[in-house]
Amino acid sequence: MKFIDEASIFVEAGHGGSGIKSFYREKFVPLGGPDGGNGGRGGSVILVATSNLTTLLDFHFQPRWKATDGLKGQGSRCDGKAGEDLIVKVPIGTQVYKSRGMSEGKAPIIGDLVCDFDEDGATMVLAQGGRGGKGNSFFKSPTNRAPEHFQPGEKGELGEYVLSLKLVADVGLVGFPNAGKSTLISRISSARPKIADYPFTTLTPNLGVVRAKGGKSFVVADIPGLIPGAHEGKGLGIKFLKHVERTKVTAHLIDPMQLNDDGSPCPPAEAWEKIMTELRLFSQEIADRPQIVVLTKGDTALDPELIASYQAEFKGRGLRCIPISAVTGEGLEDLVSELSAEIEKARAVEAVIRAEAKDDALEGAQHELSKE
Repeated sequence: MKFIDEASIFVEAGHGGSGIKSFYREKFVPLGGPDGGNGGRGGSVILVATSNLTTLLDFHFQPRWKATDGLKGQGSRCDGKAGEDLIVKVPIGTQVYKSRGMSEGKAPIIGDLVCDFDEDGATMVLAQGGRGGKGNSFFKSPTNRAPEHFQPGEKGELGEYVLSLKLVADVGLVGFPNAGKSTLISRISSARPKIADYPFTTLTPNLGVVRAKGGKSFVVADIPGLIPGAHEGKGLGIKFLKHVERTKVTAHLIDPMQLNDDGSPCPPAEAWEKIMTELRLFSQEIADRPQIVVLTKGDTALDPELIASYQAEFKGRGLRCIPISAVTGEGLEDLVSELSAEIEKARAVEAVIRAEAKDDALEGAQHELSKE
């Protein structure tokens, strides 16, 4: 399936049906009175987040979405049928922005954030259906026994929006191209990304579910390789950096035999600092999250004392450094356990924050009620 993480859409809710003017007619009932029914409401366009989708591909091929109109009223005070709501499913992690038109390069200009679908089943009415018009029977009164007035239906809401998908994962695997991210995710989960011995093998993010001891599980995202200047769009750049914005833990995958562009050795600490520079320039919040350094390709002939010195250097920076080999499986169990523990800590912190926010909201509501 082609990975599409941005799409422009046009949505239009259904128009409300018109009320009608009608008078009851029956033999021997000369003053039957008004009996025009109301029009039905128009259908709304409703977005619903689902875990069954992982891409915005559907919106790439179908950018226009319209709900059905309500039907007009009938005689005998029969109301018109309401239009059916249009339920549009989007992947979890989709953000909806107002569109401000197109740039000269024909790219959508993103406006204000409308909604952020960060959990399964989240729902939002993106375009409200128009109300149905009232028939003339509605306007009957003691002083107006035979009203001829009726209302047309209201138009449904419409608008242009930009959908932007940010993957929802617990761990983001970051590093230079060919650092071993795809190989790792293929060993610790059922994900099967493309693996080859050339840069930028991974062209789209990959998700994998990892099961740790005790039945706990978490989601890992393999982010396409970063290079210096990624925050400015170099390489695959900022297009995929956004997919680490929702992660709780960052795993830096570093090839201990990484080379600089001029062919000189790039020590792991230097490689880590280059990636951290890109993360800081893109988002300081991401750079401040818990992180683990992973030295990959441990099956290659490296001096154990050299590996120990790398670990000691990262320990001095307050970071856990775990050497692994995705080929032999060395260190993978330790890595999964460490990631699981960090995620549990992050989830506990999030739970406290949500509880405090809920208490604050409840206290605010009670305060408003007391003023009334």
